[in-house]
Parts: sequence; structure tokens; C-alpha cells
Amino acid sequence: MTNSMTAFANSEMEFENLTLNCELRSVNHRYCDISLKIPERFRFAETEIRSAISDKLKRGKIECSLSYKKHNLVQHHVSVDMQAVKALLTTTKDIEQLMGTSRSFSALEVLAFPGIQVEQESDKAALQQTLQQLLQTALDNLLAARQREGAQLSHLIRARCIKLQKFVGQAHARMPVVLELLRTKFKAHIAELVAEPNHERIEQEMVLLTQKLDVDEELDRLDTHITEVLRVLEQDEPIGRRLDFLMQEMNREANTLGSKSADKEMTAISIELKVLIEQMREQVQNIE
Repeated sequence: MTNSMTAFANSEMEFENLTLNCELRSVNHRYCDISLKIPERFRFAETEIRSAISDKLKRGKIECSLSYKKHNLVQHHVSVDMQAVKALLTTTKDIEQLMGTSRSFSALEVLAFPGIQVEQESDKAALQQTLQQLLQTALDNLLAARQREGAQLSHLIRARCIKLQKFVGQAHARMPVVLELLRTKFKAHIAELVAEPNHERIEQEMVLLTQKLDVDEELDRLDTHITEVLRVLEQDEPIGRRLDFLMQEMNREANTLGSKSADKEMTAISIELKVLIEQMREQVQNIE
């Protein structure tokens, strides 16, 4: 199944007096690059979080953000580190003496200072299990979103492959006409320049010219690459790198076809091929 690397998902769960939230964002990247933004309270689970993400996602730049909100604590007891309060007040007094000014502040302002309120310790095993469930739900949602977009990308690439095959067929059909026109034009030109042309030598030169301008090999390789792209799209594994390589090879053949072109129709076909391949290449950049 074709998966995109671009998606967003989130999930939410309740734990004790907390509402836990997980957000996952992924964009295209050559490798699997995981970036975590988690509060200190969840830091103990960082290794397991990274492992769970890397088990599910093989490519992409993934940003994982975990956060929590406390419920209304009006009816609950607030624990305060009184030693931290004393240290804060003492330090504040020392600073005010150095500054020569003083400023009063309320108890609520003191409570808002980091480290003053003591967090109630949670059962780490239970919290880790809840975090795993939270992350798994977000990952499932992210994978579903990546699959939906991947299906769209696969559809677009298949449609462009069909168009490529059509233009390759037109080039195959046009090539004998192009070579015959060149042969006739070349002979007529020589006849104008030479009163008694050496027809055997002209024929030899024409054979060499035809070999240089022959693009059957390039067209055959394009056909092979298109067939391979369609085959790879059926695989149930990360296929982005293989498709990217195939796009490079197809672009090389299309460029060679353009450089050998000796006919405006063949030139037009070459341009159409390159446009389609470039469109496919941009889509492939988002495939895992």
C-alpha cells in the first residue's frame, strides 16, 4: 500500500486529574527523523515513545508533541514546597537590597512561580501505559491519514504512467517516419552538392546517422521503467526511495530522447514526457 509522508493526527485521554493530549505531524524526509516535545513529567517514557513511533513509521520528519492540562483543583488540596517559598522570599529580599527598591507581591504570584507548587506523584507504570495508549491512538490516526493521501498519490502516478505509455507509443510509431524523412532529405542535399554522388558512400553515412538518431533503446527502457513503477506501487512496504530512483532513470531517458530528436513532433513528445516525469517526481517526494 502506498503511504504518504505528509499527515497530522491527535488524540486525547484522561488520567487521574489530567487531560493528556498527543499531536503528531509528519512531512517528507529522506530518513526517519523523530522530534519530541514532551513535558518533564513524561520524560521517563521518552525512549518507549521514540521506539513506538519508529516501529510504525519508516520515513519522514515526525514531530510528536505531548502535553497535559490539570482539571479544576478548587476542591483539591494544593501542596506547596515551603522551603522553596522561603528561598524565593530570601532571594527576592537580597535582590531588592542591592537594587535599593522594594516591591510587594501577592501569595498567588508566589504560587505561580515554578517549583513552588508540588506536583502530586502519579503511578509511573499506570501513566506510562496511558501514554502508550494515547500515542498508539494518535499513530493509528496518522497512519490512516498517510494511507488516504498515499492512495491519492498512487492514483495520480498511475494516471501519469498511462499518459507516458501513450507518448512512448507515439514516439515508437513516429520514429520510422522520421528516419525516412531524414534519409530523403540527406540524399537530396548531397545530390545538389555533387554532380555524380557516390550512392554507396551516402548510404553508409546514412546508416551511421540513423544509428546516432535511433531512440528505440531509450523508448524501450522508458517502457520498462513505467512497468516497474506500476509494479512497485503494488508492494506493501515503503517504496518512496525505489520510485525516486526510477524517476531519475526515466528523466535521463527522456533527456536523451530530446537530445536525439530531429523532428518537431518527437521534440514535442520529449517535452511532454519530461513534464509528466517531473510531476511524478514531485509526488514521489511525499511517498514513504
